[in-house]
Amino acid sequence: MKTLHVNLGERSYDILIADRLLDRAGEEIKAVCPQARRLFVVTDSNVFPLYLTRLANSLTAAGFEMTALTVPAGESSKCVSELSGLWEKMLASGLTRTDAVVALGGGVVGDLAGFAAATALRGVDFVQIPTTLLAQVDSSVGGKVAIDLRAGKNLAGAFWQPKLVLMDPDTLNTLPDATFADGMAEVIKYGCIRDKEFFDFLRAHPTRAEIMANIESILYQCCDIKRSVVEEDERDTGSRMVLNFGHTIGHAYELSGHYEQWTHGQAVAAGMCAAAKLGVTLGLTPPELPGQIEAILVPLGLPTAIPCDGDTYAAAIGRDKKGAGADITLVLLDRMGHAVLRKLPKATLLQSIGALPM
Repeated sequence: MKTLHVNLGERSYDILIADRLLDRAGEEIKAVCPQARRLFVVTDSNVFPLYLTRLANSLTAAGFEMTALTVPAGESSKCVSELSGLWEKMLASGLTRTDAVVALGGGVVGDLAGFAAATALRGVDFVQIPTTLLAQVDSSVGGKVAIDLRAGKNLAGAFWQPKLVLMDPDTLNTLPDATFADGMAEVIKYGCIRDKEFFDFLRAHPTRAEIMANIESILYQCCDIKRSVVEEDERDTGSRMVLNFGHTIGHAYELSGHYEQWTHGQAVAAGMCAAAKLGVTLGLTPPELPGQIEAILVPLGLPTAIPCDGDTYAAAIGRDKKGAGADITLVLLDRMGHAVLRKLPKATLLQSIGALPM
């Protein structure tokens, strides 16, 4: 088993990575939540038939009482109505402040369950058991939890660190190829922003089979990068922004498809390509770098460009949480494996995006 420790003082926690870890979840949770008697498990309609029984058996064997709630799979569950219903069901189950919430699923489940845990009873313990590649390498680590509003994605949320993150790579075997590729967009992002050798390794191992043959090391590498960034800037006011490479423009692509046509991973993939081209036009990014990113995305079936109009770009950038007044902080690359932050007027960014070659 591979272990990473996220050092945040009294909010510190471990990330555990091992095959069949789902079957040992009960004992691992008991070790970090010794006072908990009841666990409230949140999952979705895709994960429920695959993994809930295995988790329930493990939790029961460890002496926990368990209540489970299944929400519809998909981004639409990250909403006020699902959150409200979750709060009510958590309290009706008898959950107390010494108990814990467990998220079993992808990023939607983790965000929704985490925000419910952060706010119910003014905060209860929370355990992440991510079952998608995107959630394992990104959203389950770092403590960002949120729901979507009509105004945009992740606009109501909190920082609420988990007590434990349990990653069982075996759960990735049931992912459709498109969902696996979504996660690979975030995997590739880590190579772009912090580790050229990792990027080169991924470029040399382009197939799902090759990735899965090295999956524990890949998960460890991604989480180690994110751990180091989160320890530097837990609340995303400075250096943690580098984790959003491709996201500022990618959020516009998600919005353009009404959060249905383009997945988060697809939007980030195209957003990274656009950000690399933007960096070239600004004289910061080496001109060969956009092609390198495109070349690693194409074999995975990820888009390198997504159509988007100026109004949608303006709407997304206006709501971006990296904005401050008339300016926005953009994540760019000055070389492969090294991201930098650049503050630009939003108007300049919009003008520059409109002029990008697509």
